[in-house]
Amino acid sequence: MTTLCSAKRGTLLDMSGRDEWRKVLDSEVQRWSALSYDQLDSALRNLQAYTVELDSKKYQVEVEILENTDKYVHVMVVAVDDGRLPASLSALTRTFISQKPLRTV
Repeated sequence: MTTLCSAKRGTLLDMSGRDEWRKVLDSEVQRWSALSYDQLDSALRNLQAYTVELDSKKYQVEVEILENTDKYVHVMVVAVDDGRLPASLSALTRTFISQKPLRTV
């Protein structure tokens, strides 16, 4: 019975940690999706990996282009955890699409 209670408590702690990660992910998706196509294209020519801090905890974030078509760019934002295992093996991700501006010839 003790093992089961410990497992449940660990799961609850992992879920609260993931809620914190979600705040980081939401903030980063909002920041990146507000950029124009030209800004995204310039900033994401290479994978962007950096650390953000929230409530004195550090989180790794990665941003990269998944697709770059004639009409849009598809961007993935990955908010990686704060390093605690085993939860850190499954990062939270979100994607968004930025339409390219119509170009006149």
